[in-house]
Amino acid sequence: MSLLIGSLQLGFLYGIMALGIYITFRILNIPDLTTEGSFTLGLAVSGMMTISGHPWLGILMAALAGAAAGAVTGLLQTKLGIHAVLAGILTMSGLYTVNLMILGSRSNLSLIGSDTLFKQIQDLFSVDKDAAYLIIAVLAAVLFAAGLIAFFRTHLGLCIRATGDNEDMVSASSIDVHAMKIIALAVSNACVAVSGGLIAQYQGFADISSGTGMLVVGLASVIIGEVFTGKRSLAVGLCSSVLGSIVYRFIIALAMKSPIFPAYALKLVSAVIVAAALAIPVIRYQYSMRKKKKEAGTHA
Repeated sequence: MSLLIGSLQLGFLYGIMALGIYITFRILNIPDLTTEGSFTLGLAVSGMMTISGHPWLGILMAALAGAAAGAVTGLLQTKLGIHAVLAGILTMSGLYTVNLMILGSRSNLSLIGSDTLFKQIQDLFSVDKDAAYLIIAVLAAVLFAAGLIAFFRTHLGLCIRATGDNEDMVSASSIDVHAMKIIALAVSNACVAVSGGLIAQYQGFADISSGTGMLVVGLASVIIGEVFTGKRSLAVGLCSSVLGSIVYRFIIALAMKSPIFPAYALKLVSAVIVAAALAIPVIRYQYSMRKKKKEAGTHA
């Protein structure tokens, strides 16, 4: 039971990061490596604000910091003409130093004894610790998913979606393509940083290496979600990303609980899960094609 509850808690919290990665990966068609730096940025900002006695403000500041990081990547891509992947790597590399500066030149920060927002909700409603953590995780994921669905139905959101679909057509329609990319990357990394900020308060510490592999985790969540729902509307895609995050966390928890895999095999297990999730649509397509060929041969 504890494994299921823990997977749900982490699944919803990391689901907010998956929402951000969905924006860049599915809407802009860019694998944004800024994620690994902005996730840690969110942890660092939220952690420092929490020990200062402002956990809620820490989440807001994490969102703003993440948005700034995404905007920098967007500016590198659009104004300086740097390749999207390289721009993300450059921002991620620069954020490593920024994150160390925020953490006060420390590689990790303990929040033990600090008044986190999870503790505040637990005390306010006098509920069990696991219940309080799950309530916050669910509410946060639902609010972000609903907010993004509403945002991408606005004129600005539709312009961003159109930019990802056909950049040349949007440019011909007198829409500022560069601005659309910068805004999308800012929104994406704001979600990623908020996820990091919540995770810092959830686990009770912030570590400089926490963001390593987060892009793989986010991609796994998006792809696993699409295995269940397919590539449908944007609203379904965003919701499926959160679902994929929950399933991913549950699979990881089961794998780590198994005596087959040692604790240090987490990254390998993650890579195998992503590879399997990517392979499933291809296998389905190949199977359907073989079935059609066989049916065609039978009718002939």
